[in-house]
Amino acid sequence: MRKLTVRCLLLVGVTLFSNACIAKVIHSERSLYRNILVEETGDLRCLKFDEKTRQSSQSCMYKSKPKKLVFNYTKLTFASLLMIDNPKNVLIIGLGGGTLSNVIHELYPQATIENVEIDPAVIKVARDYFDFKESEKVTSKVQDGRIFIKRAALKKQTFDWIILDAFNGDYIPEHLLTKEFFEEIKSVLAEGGIVAANTFSSSKLYEHESATYHAVFGDFINVTTAKKSNRIILAGFNKAPTKEHLTERVKKLAPLLAPYSIDIDAVSKGMRSTKNNQDWPSDTKVLTDQYSPANLLNF
Repeated sequence: MRKLTVRCLLLVGVTLFSNACIAKVIHSERSLYRNILVEETGDLRCLKFDEKTRQSSQSCMYKSKPKKLVFNYTKLTFASLLMIDNPKNVLIIGLGGGTLSNVIHELYPQATIENVEIDPAVIKVARDYFDFKESEKVTSKVQDGRIFIKRAALKKQTFDWIILDAFNGDYIPEHLLTKEFFEEIKSVLAEGGIVAANTFSSSKLYEHESATYHAVFGDFINVTTAKKSNRIILAGFNKAPTKEHLTERVKKLAPLLAPYSIDIDAVSKGMRSTKNNQDWPSDTKVLTDQYSPANLLNF
């Protein structure tokens, strides 16, 4: 899930009628961790954690076209599939409305998908309002993501696609942004697997995050759009894909991803390796369990 400013007129696509952008609250509750709201604006249904402004959405879906992805970051996440083929064990930390899990399950019905979410209320809302699908292959666990990773490492579990998508309403929880945590993630990443982390290009932590990922995983790939508000970090791979490999994967994936409004060719053009494009100072401090400046989280 993620914090993202939603401009009603752009998303709903109805600009001429004043009632098209009147949000209706269809569910609200106070969980152990946050205020949870589900709002509807025309055809758009959104999960929100910020009751004061109601401007930041964690997950959204079109009621009439639930397959169609709303947020750009979810589309960028599927750049992972340009790096790996036919994932069999997927781990998603941070559920939101369950959008990523649903799409991955439809694409790879034989894959095992484990969703980890700290807030049981979010899981219930995903089930009740966002058609989050569970089965023998798709499960959800109420647990802090870092604790889950520690226990998975002890059990020698590995995953070939790890998606980090945990947001607390303000930003990524600090303990899920440190060198120690990324080392724990690396310990459960299968050979040939990929880590996809959802974050922002506009964050004041941008340089610190980059330095921290690089310290653990080495060179990584940034996936961004022209506006550069969203950033997906792809890390953990042995070597960056060649242009020929990307062209082949785009051709294979394009028809599979089109129903979800994912233009994988455009996504591939937003991939930049840090190998020759390091955009943070070499002396940038790495985030650790002892050094994670909370004051920079307000961006």
